[in-house]
Amino acid sequence: MADYRIRAYRDEDYEAVREVFAAGMSEYVPSLCLHVLKQPWVVLLLACTFCLLLASSRSLLLPVLALTLLLAVGRQLLGSCWSAYIERCLADDLRDIRATYMQSARSRFWVAEADDRVVGTAAVLPARAGRRELALKRVSVRKDYRGLGIATALCRTAVAFARQQQGCGALVLNTLMVQREARGLYERLGFRRDRRYVLPTLYGRLANCTVTEYRYELPAPR
Repeated sequence: MADYRIRAYRDEDYEAVREVFAAGMSEYVPSLCLHVLKQPWVVLLLACTFCLLLASSRSLLLPVLALTLLLAVGRQLLGSCWSAYIERCLADDLRDIRATYMQSARSRFWVAEADDRVVGTAAVLPARAGRRELALKRVSVRKDYRGLGIATALCRTAVAFARQQQGCGALVLNTLMVQREARGLYERLGFRRDRRYVLPTLYGRLANCTVTEYRYELPAPR
């Protein structure tokens, strides 16, 4: 079992942090495709296409080839959309990690280090203006280092940090419908589901892109 340590982000971690995030998020593409494929309107579209082509061509080969092509094109489109989302994240808070996370007393970025390289990340930021909450973000662990308790240690480090912040009432986070393992981790750590909603965009509604919000309540000091 690899030994690891949790430490604060340093500037020399920049490329490794972005790589860990991008690689971790890219793993969700197959789950996303399967999720979209299960949507009723997609099933109806594929079934109608198959039946229409079968009736018009009187051949099984044409509808099978057409469905294969549709699935391949859909997989490519979903992969492109997901890659664009990753790029937006890299251009947002992960573009200048030090400025975003390390220059305020109420924000922080940590890395997990093992075998002399960065293998995991987690970060905390103020959640929303006017709210006494901090947001847990960018929790990710390299695939080869999962199952060692690294994600748990990173999350506990974030919870401990939030406890130290005066006036902080909760640590909150968002997960997508494809992040089942992450939701299990957060629930084991004591996070509770707060609310669930579909992204209010055309893509979000078409793909039934569901976001689940979690909260870890921090009792006020006595």
